[in-house]
Amino acid sequence: MDIKPIKEFFAKTPKLAELCSQNGWPDPDSLNIDVVEQGQADAKGASELLCAVAFDEVIMEGSGCEAGRIACWGRYRLKLDKQGNVTEAALESGTGNATH
Repeated sequence: MDIKPIKEFFAKTPKLAELCSQNGWPDPDSLNIDVVEQGQADAKGASELLCAVAFDEVIMEGSGCEAGRIACWGRYRLKLDKQGNVTEAALESGTGNATH
């Protein structure tokens, strides 16, 4: 399975902000994606995946300096078209956890 379209989707989507807890933003360089479950393609070639994502939420101070990072994780149920592009993404679970 080609995971490139999934990586591109998560790199651009605002969906990851659902997991941010401190009004920060996802650091795309820290993004890790694992396919946990893969369903069979239907007659039209569409399929469904369960992906685990993890990334650092970047927190900024009022001065514009980085104040810290929070490790965030979640699971998204994705629907893919026959070309492997994400057509839907639904958050199933996740949280932000203070790390440093």
